[in-house]
Amino acid sequence: MTAATPSFQRARRARSVIPGFGLTMGFTLFYLSLIVLIPLAGVFFKSSQLGWDGFWHVVTHPRVLAALKLSFGAALIGALINAVFGTLVAWVFVRYRFFGKRFFDAVIDLPFALPTAVAGIALTALYSANGWVGQFLEPLGIKVAYTPLGVILACTFIGLPFVVRTVQPVLEEAEKELEEAAASLGANRLQTIVRVILPTILPAILTGFTLAFARAAGEYGSIIFIAGNMPMVSEIAPLLIIIKLEEFDYAGASAVAVAMLGLSLLLLLLINGLQIWSRRRHGQKT
Repeated sequence: MTAATPSFQRARRARSVIPGFGLTMGFTLFYLSLIVLIPLAGVFFKSSQLGWDGFWHVVTHPRVLAALKLSFGAALIGALINAVFGTLVAWVFVRYRFFGKRFFDAVIDLPFALPTAVAGIALTALYSANGWVGQFLEPLGIKVAYTPLGVILACTFIGLPFVVRTVQPVLEEAEKELEEAAASLGANRLQTIVRVILPTILPAILTGFTLAFARAAGEYGSIIFIAGNMPMVSEIAPLLIIIKLEEFDYAGASAVAVAMLGLSLLLLLLINGLQIWSRRRHGQKT
């Protein structure tokens, strides 16, 4: 009995990978349940009061479908734009030195610091028909403010820092020797970018894309001012939820929220699956 006790204690210690794992895991589950799972469960519970037929009637209404299409479509387009140009901005900040670099590097974080209403008012003032930029675009037939194009612009504005700040550290840690080795082996610039640099930073680009998309899909303050909020044209889903709440249609607002949540989770799962695939593919190559 006594000889078996030390071996049992050693086996028990071996199973404990991290000291205090049980306590920290319990606290983590409690915190996530309190902050995330319980509120989301409340939304599902409220929408369930409509029944399946009532829920389907709400989420398939043409106005709701148009709002969901605009919110997720604009967020997706804005995230794709930021995935390209945000990566270029991060590349310039990491690889080159120029006058005012610190200033422009700090400006990238402005969408983080600005209140969303301030960002929306600023974009509207710039791109309206008599704004500093809009007055030159209007004669060309390009109308930004109070159109879906304005929604895409706002989504791009608020999502840029997510891509830049995600890709920038990866580029800083990337080994320049690999690029030099590729050049010495006869690779041109395009081949070096596609076969050496891009596989290294692709997981970071996808992460930044995911963050930018998730932020833009649920954005409200910086979009409503420049969107114009015209039903079936430039009305976003978060605004439609606010409208239903003001009409005391809590179940309808919850139904739209559940639809947004379901679409967001589906798209995020697809993007995360793409991230896992790219990491495994890059790991196999290396």
